[in-house]
Amino acid sequence: MNNLQKPAPSEYPAYFETYLKRLPETDILALLETQCEDLLRLFGNLEESETEKGYAEGKWSLKELLQHMLDTERIMAYRALCFARKEPVMLPGFDEDNYAAASDANRRKIADLITEYRLQRQSTIMLFKSFSPEMIDRFGKANNATYNVRSLAWVIAAHENHHLHIIQTLYLKQEVSL
Repeated sequence: MNNLQKPAPSEYPAYFETYLKRLPETDILALLETQCEDLLRLFGNLEESETEKGYAEGKWSLKELLQHMLDTERIMAYRALCFARKEPVMLPGFDEDNYAAASDANRRKIADLITEYRLQRQSTIMLFKSFSPEMIDRFGKANNATYNVRSLAWVIAAHENHHLHIIQTLYLKQEVSL
């Protein structure tokens, strides 16, 4: 398998450190699969109306949060693809709040968002499996920061881990530990 061990802090922007330190050294692709199963379980029994509201005034609905997770995963996977293919141009950043506001996620059926999520996650895993060890170690720039390809698999998992915890504790009021 590709060399997808946990990246060193020099391989990703410092602002991801808080999220990445919560992940154990693990098989990152297996973790991405497990996270997908966990999210599908969390959303599997929710009524449509439960997914259209935030946990507090001004907070994203569960549909908007899931769309945010989809958008972020797509962007990070695209960055990984670009860096693996030696893209010389710095990629842009994105404003998550603007993306969420423009997504119109609440008009969509939660079943469609879940299907899209599952397919995106499968695509992400296949993308990382397709990279050679040389590609995994390549670096690129996005939003004035440097990443290597490997770190982006971990950023995707860490970002998801963060939001799964928020869904469980704030939206669904479940007691969980990080």
